[in-house]
Amino acid sequence: MFHRALLAAFLTLSAAAASAQPLFTDAFPPEEFRARRARLMEQIGDGVALLTGAGEYPAYVRFRQNNHVFYLTGVEVPRAIVAVDGRAKTTTLFLAPRNERTERSEGPVLVPGDEAQKLTGIESVLPRDQFAPALAKLAADARTLYLPFRAETLGGGTGGQAVAAASATSNDPWDGRSSKEAAFVAKVKAATPQAEVRDLDPILDKLRMVKTPAEVAQIREATRIAGLGIMESMRAAAPGVYEYQVAAAADYVFGSLGAQGMAYFPLVAAGRNAHYPHYHALQTKLAKDDLVLFDYAPDYRYYSSDVTRMFPASGTFSEEQRELYTTYLRLYQSLMTSIRPRATPKEIIEEAVKKMDAYLATAVIGNAKVREAAARFVERYRTMPARSLGHFVGMEVHDVGVPRETLEPGMVFTIEPALTIPEDRVYVRIEDVILVTESGYENLSALVPVEVEAIEKLMAEPALTQPAGQGAGATPAATR
Repeated sequence: MFHRALLAAFLTLSAAAASAQPLFTDAFPPEEFRARRARLMEQIGDGVALLTGAGEYPAYVRFRQNNHVFYLTGVEVPRAIVAVDGRAKTTTLFLAPRNERTERSEGPVLVPGDEAQKLTGIESVLPRDQFAPALAKLAADARTLYLPFRAETLGGGTGGQAVAAASATSNDPWDGRSSKEAAFVAKVKAATPQAEVRDLDPILDKLRMVKTPAEVAQIREATRIAGLGIMESMRAAAPGVYEYQVAAAADYVFGSLGAQGMAYFPLVAAGRNAHYPHYHALQTKLAKDDLVLFDYAPDYRYYSSDVTRMFPASGTFSEEQRELYTTYLRLYQSLMTSIRPRATPKEIIEEAVKKMDAYLATAVIGNAKVREAAARFVERYRTMPARSLGHFVGMEVHDVGVPRETLEPGMVFTIEPALTIPEDRVYVRIEDVILVTESGYENLSALVPVEVEAIEKLMAEPALTQPAGQGAGATPAATR
């Protein structure tokens, strides 16, 4: 009952803290963005970085800036253009003029002028139509220009998905459009034929790989919200409840605690559906003997999380489920407890395999298929010692970069190895968000239980919201 009371308190405090949308983000102070731009200036030397913000959305949805522009400026208005000058050590922001019709409907937005300059901490905020003469001056000076080549990433997206979608559109014989970024690059090259145009993405990606303390705080909060949502979904789950109803319990928590959307679609997979790692149809009714995979997190102030748990639909692990899950969990914990700063994934995996071997040497596993699956799990790590541990988490759920080299303090990534019995479509996976620290690591998602007894205790608690339309014979979550 403690967790449920804690969640109720969090929801009450969140509602009391609600306030009007500011003209400029309150996710970070201007000094945070200024420091990021300063690090970029160090990387581009005498060059100039040019970026374009997201355009208006073709739907009644809340505007969300693309990740690169928000990372450097915090500006949340459509069609912003940013110029970061490495030689002059200044930034210029070009904004669309005031649209009084839009403001009468939706409220005021940031526009060119002194107020925008003061709020953002950006040295110069000019009308967007002044970008063309500014670009002409850069062309005359033959400055090196850095532009993002990769398609922009918006809420719920990743760089890989953005590139794949842009490629599919470009190669579609009945479409053929280029990405906004490719079009911008082409126009800049045409306007500055003497300039060298380079890809900005690798530079920004490297800067984003190590999180600042302020970024860690946002990821920590995104992970806390994800954890509370997952726990509420675990309470709401029961035989007869649909996967989409389990996801809805988390949606309620995410929205109540200030999430601006989802970091990725909800992966709620009952029984054999878990065999598909990114299953998201959400149409299956939970059955009594199902293990349920739940992988879902919010987009909170432009930062994501990525947490996965598995639990029994009935609220109690059967003996077979307990053996399968516990075997996996001990192998998983062998990997997590081997993480340390300034070590390579190869070194961490080699240490983890030793722990896994020691566990399997003494564990009593009655089910032959589980024993074989566990052995395959360990062998996969043994024969691929240089593989990545997982993926970074930050502004994107699969954030830029891959943790293949040494792990440095400030890096945030997940581990999510799966144990499978393919012929039976058995798939077991959990996932935690790991912050590398000076002395070791911190599991940011430790709030969400992983041990069998703790999961069963949590699922016995009543849910704040009861899923509607439970099937006949279902056991309500509040009375399980």
